[in-house]
Amino acid sequence: MPASMRSRLSAIGRVPDDIRLAAAQQKKFDTDNTERSVGYVMLDCSGTTMDRYVDAPAIVFVEVFKKYGLEIAMPEARAPMGLRKDLHIKAITQIPSVRERFVARFGREPDQSDVDRMFADFVPTQINLLRKGNYHELLPGTAEVVKGLQQQGIRIGVTTGFVRSMLDILLEGAAKQGFVPDTSCAGDEVEMPRPTAYMVIKNLERLGVYNLQNAMRRTIKVDDTVSGAGEGAPLCWRVAVSKWSNYVADSWDAVRKMSAEELAAHEAASKEKLVRESGAHYVIDDLRDFPAVVADVNARLANGENP
Repeated sequence: MPASMRSRLSAIGRVPDDIRLAAAQQKKFDTDNTERSVGYVMLDCSGTTMDRYVDAPAIVFVEVFKKYGLEIAMPEARAPMGLRKDLHIKAITQIPSVRERFVARFGREPDQSDVDRMFADFVPTQINLLRKGNYHELLPGTAEVVKGLQQQGIRIGVTTGFVRSMLDILLEGAAKQGFVPDTSCAGDEVEMPRPTAYMVIKNLERLGVYNLQNAMRRTIKVDDTVSGAGEGAPLCWRVAVSKWSNYVADSWDAVRKMSAEELAAHEAASKEKLVRESGAHYVIDDLRDFPAVVADVNARLANGENP
């Protein structure tokens, strides 16, 4: 370092801003993702892009607990939806009604060993269901909206509570229908999954982002669950989708038996829950409404607003 530069250090070594900001490395950070527009969209799988009403994992949670010797109701199985699946199982065991029945059945409190054993059963059971079923079937508008975003230069990522082996099955099926994200991150690929931001950040890393703060400001996370719609807070924009959400019904079969009025009431309750609990910036019906959200976020970014 030239003597003139050294001489400008403060007594404690503080570098003046004009020198620091002129450094090549600092310039690389400062010029990355400076656009005031949406650059990245992170999408959930079940209930957001595919698998209406999130049937696939809900069915397996009920089955795994039953095989372990404990009956759980579908609402109990669905209550923690959005969490990584091992954490989801643990959360079910902490539901007071489930915990009470567990103690009555086994004579002790559930612990981590119970969670581990049930998760070990959950993985092959869930994989088998995904391979045999049609749970990768895209929700209305998904492929068209995603392609439109990609044509605008917006990069698409996927985050999920599924582990990688499960996600790969879903993405393989979705690709045949025209949904091909630019990157993806499964729940077992980070130490701290939802509702923290780390799966979103991992996707941005895989997309080659240099300035994380700038990139997160340009990112929208979309999900049908409270924990998923909160993923990325407070660093990125968050959108909840309610129409095909985990909170609408116990199953697709149950919806088929509902009257139009009953279904409308369930959909309204799903939207109400997401508005009240998720902390999302927007709550919409499904991805067909999402382009208007992108336009609004672009306007907010252009006006200098951040998430």
